[in-house]
Amino acid sequence: MPFLGYNLSVGYFKNAAKGVSWMGLLRASTRAIAFLRIAILARLLTPDQFGIYGVGSLILAFLEVITETGVNIVLIQSRKKLVHYLDTAWVVSIFRGMLISFLMILVSYPVSLFFGSPASLNVILFLSLVPFLRGFINPMIVSFQKELDFKKEFLLRFSVFSFDATLAILFAFLTKSVLSLAIGLIGSALLEVFLSFYFLKPTPRFKFEKEKIRYIISRGKWLTFAGVFNYLFEQGDDWVVGRIMGTQSLGIYQVAYKISSLPVYEVGQVFNKVTFPVYNLIKDDKERLKKAFYKVTLTISALVVPFGLILFFFTDPLVRIVLGEKWLSAVPVIKVLSIFGIVRSIASSAHSLYLGVDKQEYSTIVTLVGILGLGLTIVPLVIKFGIVGAGFSALFGTLVSLPLVFYYLAKVFKEK
Repeated sequence: MPFLGYNLSVGYFKNAAKGVSWMGLLRASTRAIAFLRIAILARLLTPDQFGIYGVGSLILAFLEVITETGVNIVLIQSRKKLVHYLDTAWVVSIFRGMLISFLMILVSYPVSLFFGSPASLNVILFLSLVPFLRGFINPMIVSFQKELDFKKEFLLRFSVFSFDATLAILFAFLTKSVLSLAIGLIGSALLEVFLSFYFLKPTPRFKFEKEKIRYIISRGKWLTFAGVFNYLFEQGDDWVVGRIMGTQSLGIYQVAYKISSLPVYEVGQVFNKVTFPVYNLIKDDKERLKKAFYKVTLTISALVVPFGLILFFFTDPLVRIVLGEKWLSAVPVIKVLSIFGIVRSIASSAHSLYLGVDKQEYSTIVTLVGILGLGLTIVPLVIKFGIVGAGFSALFGTLVSLPLVFYYLAKVFKEK
């Protein structure tokens, strides 16, 4: 059976085909757990509590992206063996984690004032443990993706995700506290550190070389910019909703996103994560690259369009079954976000290609245009239509960036 139209006797295409299966299984299983997690927690916690936790997760994600070194992508792109950068990458990761934790503690009080949510202060302080712990993860963890060994990545990610969900549900059942969500994330971070050292060899040492740090930072700068812009596009609407409408509306909007746009988008991400290293291997053969990209994009479209439309047409019963009656106000925005998820998922296949051919700047610029579309419309639409307006703004931001996506695709296929 061919993968992307090529004979499976070619080693990396054979591995990539297996990768799609394993990553597909990972995404499907984690989405199933996520749906179960949301269904249970939505009955144990209130929309306001989800919003309070959402404030903490917004800050954590923001500080993670503005300090992003791009080390994992750089390690995958490098032709050298991972062990060459292992120690330096680990030291960079540790100091980054410590920096994020310190910044979270520093901004916790001002952020709680910004959102008018005193209860979010403790959540932010609790979550500051997460980046500190994640900083100690063995960088050899990227070997799964670099070597297309997605079976092992599945086992690791599934274990971590399941542990997070189990802890969160258990503590929510016992305490009915918003901190149960943070406890799940902290526990999963601890588990990932342990597994990365127990199963992956060699393990890093606390030493570094300045030249290697310069290489990692210089190669990852566009990824840092792309991460910041992507964060602003993905979660800028959350900031506006939380600031203008409060934590209860933020909780409803974030949960609506998780059960609508995110599952559709992750169908595409299964292929994007697997094909990124494959694109990197065939980037010098433009004709082959073009055929592979077209087939991947068509496959993604064939999967996400029906899935998104099912979400669109059966929103009301889905919300009643998964979340319960108190979440029915999420129905209109879920409809909008399901369409947003379809468009975004198909367009995201181009970003995987840009990374594969070392054109990170293309992703950065495309995302920046999307942010401009979102930024110009988000406030007036939220004021006028509430959280549904936020969904329309996100959709508009994706649509206005599409012409640039097509332009850069043409450039990639023409460059020699």
